[in-house]
Order: sequence, then C-alpha cells, then structure tokens
Amino acid sequence: MKRKLRMGMIGGGSDAFIGAIHRMAAFMDNQIELVCGCFSIDPKICLESGRSYFLPDNRIYKNFEEMIKEEHLLPEGERMDFITVVTPNFWHFEPAMMALDHGFNIVIEKPITFSLEQAHLLKKKVDETGLILALTHTYTGYPAVKEAKARVARGDFGKIRKVYVEYPQGWLSSRIELEGGNNAGWRTDPKRSGKAGSMGDIGTHAWNLAEYITGLKVVELCAELNAFVPGRPIDDDGVAILRYDNGARGVLTASQVAAGEANALAIRVYGEKGGLEWRQENPNTLIVKWTDKPTELINIGGNGYLSDIARYNTRTPAGHPEGYIEAFANIYRNFALCLQAKMAGETPKPEWLDFPNVNDGLRGMQFIETVVAAGYDDNTKWVKWIE
Repeated sequence: MKRKLRMGMIGGGSDAFIGAIHRMAAFMDNQIELVCGCFSIDPKICLESGRSYFLPDNRIYKNFEEMIKEEHLLPEGERMDFITVVTPNFWHFEPAMMALDHGFNIVIEKPITFSLEQAHLLKKKVDETGLILALTHTYTGYPAVKEAKARVARGDFGKIRKVYVEYPQGWLSSRIELEGGNNAGWRTDPKRSGKAGSMGDIGTHAWNLAEYITGLKVVELCAELNAFVPGRPIDDDGVAILRYDNGARGVLTASQVAAGEANALAIRVYGEKGGLEWRQENPNTLIVKWTDKPTELINIGGNGYLSDIARYNTRTPAGHPEGYIEAFANIYRNFALCLQAKMAGETPKPEWLDFPNVNDGLRGMQFIETVVAAGYDDNTKWVKWIE
C-alpha cells in the first residue's frame, strides 16, 4: 500500500480520556489517519471535537449508524478502512456488529462487549466475515511483557506452577460517581458497565496479562467480590483463585479502593527452575529470579540478548522510558500491518499477528461471567470456566 489507513472513530470526543490515547497510539507509526467520526452523543461536543481534529463537517456524523452507512456508500478511495470503538461497555456491540456487516475492520476497547452472549455473536460475525478485530488489552504491548512471554515459552523456568497478578487502584475509594464530571458514573453502573465493576474494568486486564505471559488458560476459579463503598451497586474490589490447564495455580486481585494507588499492575510467575516479575510502574525492567544463581535485571531497549519479538516491539534505546502510549501503539501498528497485508492480498508476518483479538475478547467476557458466578456467594465455591 502507498497510503495511510483511514480510521473512523466512535466515541473519543474532547471530553473523553481514552479517545486521545487511541489517537496518539494510532498515529505514532504514521500508518493511520483519522478521516471521520461520531465522537459523542452530545451533538455540540461531537461537532466541536471533529473540528478540533481538523475534519470537514460532512465527515463528522451525528451517530454511528449514519457514519457506517454513509462511509459505506463512499468510493473505495475515500471511505474509512476501519473503525475504532472507544465508547462505554454497553455501546460496544451494536456499532461493532454493524461495522462488520458493512465490511469494516475494527479496533475495540475492552471488555469487548456488555455481555457474554454478545461476545459469542461478535466472534461468530468476525469468523463469518473474515475481517480483523483488535482488542486493546494494552499491557500486552509492552516489550518487557513480550520478553517475559518469550522466556516462559522457550522453557527457561520449566513447568509453570504459580502465578500472582494484581491490579490495585484507589480512584474509587469514595463515591465520586455522584459528583459528575468523571467517567466513574458508567463504570459503577451495572446497566452500563455490565455485570462486573472492578473485575470487569481492571480485573480483565490482570487476567489477560497472566494468560498472555504464561500461555496457560484458566479452567476453573473461586472468587470473592466486594462493594466496599456504601451504596455502590457493583464490585469495587475482588480476589480470585485460579486453576490453569497445566495444573498451575494463580491468585488474582483487583481493587479500585486501594487508597493511594494509581495503576500498580504487577505480575509474578514461578516455574520449576525460577521465575519472573514485572511491574507496570517500572515497565522497562523485567526481574528474573533463579533457584541456583543470582537474580537478573533485564533492561529493555535495543539489547542483543532480548528475544526477537521484544526487540521488534521496542521503540527506544536502552535507558529511555518506554511506556503506556508506546505499548498501545504496538497494538495499533500490528493491527495496521496485518490489515495492509490483507488489503494487498499478502500473508501477514507472524510478529504482526501479535495483538489481542476477538478470541481474547470472548475469553475476557467468559472470565467476567465466571468470576461473577463465583464471587457473589457467601459460600466459597469453585466454578468451572463458563463457555
């Protein structure tokens, strides 16, 4: 291809947080441009946002239905190539399904849908159309996370036995959703967020990170979910004990009432011969631990001792910070390269396929369904993975 991919955006107006992150990530590799969008249900915010992104008024749409229909009618050389959906959870499914029905590829925020039933339908539609769907489980984009995955996969630590993954935040320690002017409102409302609060919002990230690094699948879990803040109708804290398909055991904690914490995502993985540790707040360092030799600090950068996949996803020289936006951009870049290859009738390179897809999205909804089934019961019980 000799042009940029043309992106349409649903959500992500000037009053939203995550839309700006998506645009920065999408534009980082100069492979994508924004050509149209429906940025808000508020007509004024939608129009002002589109104009601030330098879009002509006729490519700023009132709703996603109008956008998809009108873009579909444009000549191939003008219409968008894909849509990125950055709306609250309950607005993921309908635009995604309509986009697929009209031949548009998709990038979508997590969790992929509002319900497990919707996730099954969306996966079926992706399989039927053969279109590409990328899911923004951002943390899998970090080079250190990819290095961790590569070392586990090549057997450095032997058979994996134990996984600890945690994601503590503190921003919902009080009922800020009642104050307005923030995105806590929909995240703490089961009618808009779905069945799970903290576990759906950040617990899915912790679960996905653990499965990505280890290559293992959760097959059963028991859990406890809590709503610590009085009056909150959905969980703001939880813990799950996990059983993996190789016999390993895991512990997952996710809390949005860990007062004073920001985004302290961290994971430890232990095998027969050693283990590893990674913390998002120090993302360029992977700690590797051994039973018979000193602990190693693996610094991420253009280092020859890193795996090919880690080097491919590394953007800065060693010692320079490489963080959240770059990890996000790795997902967009790999999605874009796969889409470009498909449009050119070529086979994507294996490293381009390394981004979360509709299967990860479906498993994320299965995690939510299973952890809720196990967690809202005073009697601790094991629940098999809900398909």
